[in-house]
Amino acid sequence: MSTEPHRGPAILTELSPADFRARLPELLAVYVAAMRYPRGTEYHRAPMWSEHSARSGWQAFAASLPEDPDTVVGVAYGYRGDSRQWWNQQVRTGMRHSGRSPEAIDRILADYFELTELHVRPDMQGRGIGELLLHALLRDRTEAAVLLSTPEVAGEDNRAWRLYRRFGFQDIVRRFVFTGDARPFAVLGRRLPLEPDLLPHSPGTNDDPDGSGAP
Repeated sequence: MSTEPHRGPAILTELSPADFRARLPELLAVYVAAMRYPRGTEYHRAPMWSEHSARSGWQAFAASLPEDPDTVVGVAYGYRGDSRQWWNQQVRTGMRHSGRSPEAIDRILADYFELTELHVRPDMQGRGIGELLLHALLRDRTEAAVLLSTPEVAGEDNRAWRLYRRFGFQDIVRRFVFTGDARPFAVLGRRLPLEPDLLPHSPGTNDDPDGSGAP
């Protein structure tokens, strides 16, 4: 586990799979709070998050504040996409139903990083923490693209949407309903690598988004 200080309010810690599994309760507490899920959801998610940490290309960061470095206030992780994964199969179905050709679907899903989770504790949002997490997670990826899913929001009016749009994410599928979740989601993507000048904003600026909401 290596700790990396950042300019701004947050310290990011890259987590090894063992670190991640050991800290699952506190990481999942951030997830449940950010997604406004009922308490107890973390117990159902824990086995899946643990299994994800063994997938190819997996990487994760936790965020904390300098004044309380032992308390996690944000978490982000993802891994290399694969055609055998449930999310890949769901997105493939959504793209097919939206009218994309088989060739276009295969091209988009051929080589991508799945940004699986990005969450910031609600009382810590608006401080640029989500932006730091997103940049750290994507800056060294070698895949051709990154894909994610996030709940649809009227007018794209929340911090997650503003963050993803500022980072150049474009629509892949809109208003898609994943099996087992009645809410409509958007699937967004962008090419990698990130542009060299795409850096997190300094804290305290007017445009200071945080990400939260990738299922």
